[in-house]
Amino acid sequence: MKIAAIVASPRGIKGATGRLMEIVLAGAEKQGASADIFTIKGQEVKPCKACDTCHKKGSCPQKDSFDAIKKGIDRADGIILASPNYIFHVTAQMKAFLDRCATVLHLQSFEGKYGAAVITSGGGDEEPIADYMQHFLAITGAVPVGAVWATMGRIHGYDFPAEVRQKALALGETLVRAWKTGEKNPAYAEVTRTFHERMHSLMLYRKEEWPYEYDFWKKHRGLKD
Repeated sequence: MKIAAIVASPRGIKGATGRLMEIVLAGAEKQGASADIFTIKGQEVKPCKACDTCHKKGSCPQKDSFDAIKKGIDRADGIILASPNYIFHVTAQMKAFLDRCATVLHLQSFEGKYGAAVITSGGGDEEPIADYMQHFLAITGAVPVGAVWATMGRIHGYDFPAEVRQKALALGETLVRAWKTGEKNPAYAEVTRTFHERMHSLMLYRKEEWPYEYDFWKKHRGLKD
């Protein structure tokens, strides 16, 4: 299994989020996986400009790291999204990347891939962010397998406590096993199905404005007028 791991933090892989993600990857590697790590520390991925070019032509005109990260995910079987909690949400860096995935969502281009989320915070409230990132994975067509987080304000020293490390290792192992067995996640299957229906209707509604996506749905999703 090949995993594309994206850590969107100003501190990069050396921050708490990156370090926790590396433990998840260690668990995945125990099960035979390998990983490519993509770091978004600053403006490597620019915000979406709402130009609609991706819907019309299938690519974004902005020249930055987005295409390289997207191609890394396309080559991978699994996705790990890692972000610290910045005022009860993902970082601006992660949000910029997710916003640029508009066509990915519309086409559910990550179908068949498996994903997980990693979060750290100073004082808590990680679970809603974990839910948000797993929801993103589900609407792209991927299968979320879970999340791990750590509240750094409750941790003394540099190392994560044994309980957090065990959960992180287990998440990595679960990600690989789920991919190997083709396991589905009932908690998110309905999210994926409902979003598929929503996009089906949207493609019919926007077929003149978004020719690239409309043609994709006709060729690959059996869309009929």
